[in-house]
Amino acid sequence: MAARRDGRRLTELPDDARPRTIHDAYAIQDAVAAMLGPIRGWKVGAKSPSAEPTCAPLPANLILRSPQRFACGRFAVNGVEAELAFTLSRDLLPRPQPYCAADVRAAVATVHTAIEVVDSRFLDIGAVDALSLLADFQSNGALVVDDGVALPQAFESSTQRVALHIDGVDVLEGRGSNPAGDVLSLLAWLANHAAARSGGLRRGDIVTTGSWTGMRFVAAHTRVRATFAGIGGVDVEF
Repeated sequence: MAARRDGRRLTELPDDARPRTIHDAYAIQDAVAAMLGPIRGWKVGAKSPSAEPTCAPLPANLILRSPQRFACGRFAVNGVEAELAFTLSRDLLPRPQPYCAADVRAAVATVHTAIEVVDSRFLDIGAVDALSLLADFQSNGALVVDDGVALPQAFESSTQRVALHIDGVDVLEGRGSNPAGDVLSLLAWLANHAAARSGGLRRGDIVTTGSWTGMRFVAAHTRVRATFAGIGGVDVEF
């Protein structure tokens, strides 16, 4: 919290505060979240379809609408990732049977193009252990989203197209490029995780589901646009 407040980044967490297990990392997230104000979203992702997902809560004041223009120096690093985010139409509360992808698909109000701005409370994210990065909300700086559209009936992660543009230049185009595979399965995993951890997901929560373009670092005075075919586009300027 001190690093968040005064901008002085850490080399690492003190040894007696460094998470040793994933449960430690989530406990640190919860402690920090309690001091950050209302939580109105989550980020969730996985490195492959068979990998265990990880997640972090998102404070309401870091969920922003496109277009966004950030002052130079707002973030320690200007990392950008193109993502798909989903707003829920109803609560997904604890229940005896686990949630599945069909359950969460029925609970999606809108799908949004998003840019997650990557930031860190650490000096060098490449030199910090994975659990400490997870404790630091998996390096979230902000989430910028468009207004969203109703989830297309034919939506499939494997065929969804994405493009990333930097200063007007097309730098990446992909199809089905989220490493987790089916992003609705990620959403179902999070619904079950949150049901056990925090009492569930709530109507109006927005959940972003990991990068389709990898992480790219950009300089100041850079414009970034992400588009998902049939869904929309998001604009961010540093």
